[in-house]
Amino acid sequence: MIKKCIGAGALVALLALTSACGTDNAQTTGAQTATETAQPTAAASPGADKPAQQAAPKTITYLNQTYTVPVPTDKIAITGSLEAMEDALMLGVKPLGGITVGGKFPAMFTDITADTQSVGEKAQPNVEAILKLKPDVILGTTKFPADVAAKLTQITTTIPVSYLATDWEANLRLLAQLTGKEEQAEKVLADYKNDIAEAKSKLGDKLKDKKVIVARIRTGSIMIYRDDVFFNPALYTDLGLTAPAEIKAAKTQEIVSLEKFSEINPDYLFLQFAEDENKDKPQALEDLQNNPIWQSINAVKNKKVFVNVVDPLAQGGTAWSKIQFLKAVADKLSGE
Repeated sequence: MIKKCIGAGALVALLALTSACGTDNAQTTGAQTATETAQPTAAASPGADKPAQQAAPKTITYLNQTYTVPVPTDKIAITGSLEAMEDALMLGVKPLGGITVGGKFPAMFTDITADTQSVGEKAQPNVEAILKLKPDVILGTTKFPADVAAKLTQITTTIPVSYLATDWEANLRLLAQLTGKEEQAEKVLADYKNDIAEAKSKLGDKLKDKKVIVARIRTGSIMIYRDDVFFNPALYTDLGLTAPAEIKAAKTQEIVSLEKFSEINPDYLFLQFAEDENKDKPQALEDLQNNPIWQSINAVKNKKVFVNVVDPLAQGGTAWSKIQFLKAVADKLSGE
């Protein structure tokens, strides 16, 4: 005869074993955990259609690394990578969790974040918030320290998204693979190449021997970028403009003094200024514009400084950023 109760000691041991097994499963692979928890407790009747969550996981390749994710990959959490947020905006993907700036989602992401939960700021992921969402996959960033990346990997499959502008096509295709939007992504890439050809034809040789620079004001300082970072590839690679020597020699992101910047002396300047990046010096742009050294620069004297032609929080090296920036450059410079 089966006993109706189990000794207290045996019950405790059983619960502990069950809990340990659950933890091991969660840490082994998030894709498997997401699939298992979504399955119904009752066995499906023979011949019945299996739920989508029971489909075999798929393997995707991104920057020479392979990752296993569930099918479908409906629940995506984006942390640390505004690049991935821009790709989501480009493809119309609404992430389960996303990055806030100053405690709120930037206005540029309004179309995709109505139902998105905050999972922390760009450099400060909220691991607990991500864990509660139980995402199918986490899109992080290659900027994360090893300990942060390790914590995220323990939750579920985590893919570190590159912040380098040169990886913009791979980044867009990554999200497209995860969400089944490959055809849409390829159209975006093809359209951009056509737009580049049209812009080059429109600009002709008007900017030959002219210095065209993109700079950014952050924490009150002037920042310049290497020729393959930020918006620069759109200028110097896509449009074929000549990168000034100072840009080629710059670090990935480099602070330059106003005096040094005046020596670079650009003929055309695209300047980005976001209040969220200058909270301690909100008057930095105005102070710069009133400075005599600034006023001596060719672009300033000739009224060829264009401020925030795209959203000031745009990352530059993404499909969305490049498309928006190209439109602005073609518009501002084609009449020269």
